[in-house]
Amino acid sequence: MKKPAPAKPNRLRIIGGVWRGRLVEAPGDDAIRPTSDRVRESLFNRLMHGAAGTDFSLAGARVVDLFAGTGAMGLEALSRGAAQVTFVEKNMAALALIRRNIAALGAEDRATVMSADASNLPRAAVAHDLALLDPPYGMGLAAPAMTSLARQGWLKPGGLLSVELDAGEASPEAAGFAVRDRREAGRIAVVLYRFSG
Repeated sequence: MKKPAPAKPNRLRIIGGVWRGRLVEAPGDDAIRPTSDRVRESLFNRLMHGAAGTDFSLAGARVVDLFAGTGAMGLEALSRGAAQVTFVEKNMAALALIRRNIAALGAEDRATVMSADASNLPRAAVAHDLALLDPPYGMGLAAPAMTSLARQGWLKPGGLLSVELDAGEASPEAAGFAVRDRREAGRIAVVLYRFSG
């Protein structure tokens, strides 16, 4: 009896920037929930066009992508001009997937992959301009990750933080973070914060 062919991986599309239209690998199961194209496009348009009344620029920015999953959020940032992205993930299969996606785009020189718990980060070597958080919904992981980002020096004063969550969830709170904008698209909400340091 002939063995079935292995399942082909799903694909995600980079929405904008130099890699616009390029496909990256996504898992074929539900173990990792990638941010949808529509939500990524909305967020990056807001970031690139004066999000929440800030003068933030993605060009040359240092970005940390927590709960990185497929790496799609951080890769989108690189495609749109970020200088460097640190991808933080603790799931081993997801870490391997992120490394494959970085290699597929030839972005190894601008990407760092770190195996770590987002709620208990090590001390940052350098402060970042932007943090992207996409934790599993409904598990209360965003606030501890925000606290860890602040305590361990991952964000510059004035830096921005984006948190994706279920639209039914309240915007998480942590010392030093002020909500600047919240937008909902169907069942998903994306909250932008400014970090005071």
